[in-house]
Amino acid sequence: MWWWGFINFKKNNYEKINFLFCNFFNSSFLIISCFAQWQPDVRLTNNSYESYTRRNNAWCVGGSGNVVHVVWADYRDGNSEIYYKRSTNSGTNWQSDVRLTNNTSGSLEPSIAVSSSTVHVVWSDYRDGNWEIYYKRSTNSGTNWQSDIRLTNNTGGSLGPSMAVSGSVVHVVWYDDRDGNEEIYYKRSTNGGVNWSTDTRLTNNTASSMGPSVAAAGSAVHVVWQDNRDGNYEIYYKRSTDNGVNWSADTRLTNNTSNSYAPSIVATTIANHIVWEDTRNGNYEIYYKRSTNAGVNWFGDIRLTNDTADSKWASIAISGTAVYVVWEDNRNLNWEIYFKCNLSGNPSKVNNISSEIPSKYSLLQNYPNPFNPITKIIFQIPFCNTCYGKNPLVNLKVIDILGKEVTVLVNEELSAGTYEITFDGSQLTSGIYFYSMTAGDFTETKKMLLIK
Repeated sequence: MWWWGFINFKKNNYEKINFLFCNFFNSSFLIISCFAQWQPDVRLTNNSYESYTRRNNAWCVGGSGNVVHVVWADYRDGNSEIYYKRSTNSGTNWQSDVRLTNNTSGSLEPSIAVSSSTVHVVWSDYRDGNWEIYYKRSTNSGTNWQSDIRLTNNTGGSLGPSMAVSGSVVHVVWYDDRDGNEEIYYKRSTNGGVNWSTDTRLTNNTASSMGPSVAAAGSAVHVVWQDNRDGNYEIYYKRSTDNGVNWSADTRLTNNTSNSYAPSIVATTIANHIVWEDTRNGNYEIYYKRSTNAGVNWFGDIRLTNDTADSKWASIAISGTAVYVVWEDNRNLNWEIYFKCNLSGNPSKVNNISSEIPSKYSLLQNYPNPFNPITKIIFQIPFCNTCYGKNPLVNLKVIDILGKEVTVLVNEELSAGTYEITFDGSQLTSGIYFYSMTAGDFTETKKMLLIK
């Protein structure tokens, strides 16, 4: 297929590999204010060169605590190799490039996933005479790397890997033409990448299924891809609620006479968010939809871009209640990176635990404290006499010892009541953290201790 032609390095004497590290909610070099609903497009790049996002919707950046990890592919060695680098201070400074692959054939399409100090990397590799999926890991935050592990072994080509991790369970999806046409395949490791299951075929039809993207939250695994079983390309979805053991039937998420390509998915334990590119309006535009019950039901499509130029290759991320989207766009006569956000687009699992109306604002000490890795935070909201018929906007966020924002737990208007929310620190390193609440003219900060 033409949009995947870039992967065949034999037909191209070079490949442009670019990555974009977008830490919009914890950044010293970029501050963007996002309020309720989707905000206007923000142009992030501005130069005469073309700027691209990832083609297979797989993460090239991951982090845990203050350590940020990035992977990419480039041709500095005469053929495409996988490279890695890291920052140990939230992106302020970066260490030297580390070459992760070393063979005379091509290594492309890396994807990274991070769980505490374990860093997982997967990619497509041609060292065996056809494209296979390879994997390697570091168990000390990228300081040292173990040997390559070959994950696939068949006469077809295995391409476009995407990876997600939840605790010690690592999930990998890719597309594979071993069956004569492209199908979506999956495999997992339940012990942090030491051992791997056999391949599981997720799609089964005579059409082409390509471009998978995977997300994991708790024991739930969510996969989206593009599929032309309906005569044109549509976005399909399926899920597993038991860490990839069993899978639901395919769910068709788009339904129009044009083509929908390149989906990207992100998930929490209660919500899923998907973006993709769509030609229903005559040119490529970015569309979005979400589920607020972990993929059981889905809301309608929302068009995020509206321009006479093409908008393509979207990627999506969340932090607390915020949803972030980046894509590439040629409205400026060359390809530039654009961004938009919805600060209240990701529903938080905040529970009202009392029918009594508090007399004043209060933020209680988290419990348990110290914790590993789950703790609960309770706060109280009184009736607001100065909100002119509205509820107060409540912001509850977690901050690290350096004062940098880790995540936003709550950012929404809440009625009077006593609320409880769960904070999961499984992706963070041990140490002292703070949680801070602001509502109206009330502000309070408390300390908590994560011990692993």
